[in-house]
Order: sequence, then C-alpha cells, then structure tokens
Amino acid sequence: MSSLGGRWTVFQRRMDGSVNFYRPWSYYKTGFGNAAGEYWLGLTNLYHLSWRKKSELLVVMEDFAGSKVYARYFWFSVGPESLGYPLRVSGFTDGGAGDSLSHHNGQKFSTFDKDQDSHSVNCARLFLGAFWYNNCHHTNPNGVYRWGADNTINAVGVEWSKWKGHNYSLKAISFMIRPV
Repeated sequence: MSSLGGRWTVFQRRMDGSVNFYRPWSYYKTGFGNAAGEYWLGLTNLYHLSWRKKSELLVVMEDFAGSKVYARYFWFSVGPESLGYPLRVSGFTDGGAGDSLSHHNGQKFSTFDKDQDSHSVNCARLFLGAFWYNNCHHTNPNGVYRWGADNTINAVGVEWSKWKGHNYSLKAISFMIRPV
C-alpha cells in the first residue's frame, strides 16, 4: 500500500482494543486516545482540516489473518457542529475492501448521548459505537473491539460490512485524510 503516497493525517485508529470508544459526544467532539496507538482526533479538528480545502480519505484495514485492504474516497469533508458535523464522501476507489462508507454520506455524527441518525432508535446505543450512522450502518469503526468472527451480539464490532460482513470485527482500521 506504499503506492498510496504520503502526507496522510490519521484521524481514527483501532488496533488492539486498548481504548474504549463507547464515549459521549464531548469526547468525540474534542478527541481522545493517544496518536501513537488507538485514538480519535476530534470532530472539531476534522471540520477545520477538511471543510474549506478539498481532502481525500483513505481507510486502511486488516483482518486477523493478516490480509490488508483499503477503500479510498476522492472527496471527504466534515461540516460544522451547527449542522451536526455532517459527513460528505464520494469518489470511491476499491482497494479490495468494497464501499461501506457511501451509505453514511450526508449523515450527522451520533453518539449514545446525542442521537442524530436517521433511524427511529439511537444507532450508537444499539450498536455500541459512535459514527455518522444512517439507518444504521455498513461500517462501525468505533464499535466494540472484538477478535474476528463473533455473532454473539449482532453487528457491534469494528466492522466494514462490504469486506467481512456485520459479524467480523477487524484487527485494525485507520481513517486518514490529506489535502488534494
């Protein structure tokens, strides 16, 4: 994947389950974790990095067998808090992962204490995460860190459904952006 170039800013990383991502709105707004490990950069920072300059998104993931794939989006932005930090993403290129993010395009960010999704119930509570949930998700990168295939509780893991389905929790996933 070195052919994807450099200068990427990682804004979300899961890799070992060391950080609890089931957190309230205030944490997702400002960020949490450690940049050397698992972390979330913060919605306010994402807004400032992506809103006024064209950015692209790269999502890199790995399963527990060591397979690595990616999904790339030519256009990525997060809107202001006054609009609910809406996600804008388009221009998908497949690196083996499939497109699990376009389903979330245009959605506001939701946490268990701030329900802004388009479902009648709170998707963040239902799937134990926080994300730009629609009705509810095709990816749940901020879900519960589990180890591979596990269907004991449906679709709550760190998932990218177009690659591994709703009941396979990935070993690692990173979301990163850079200016175009």
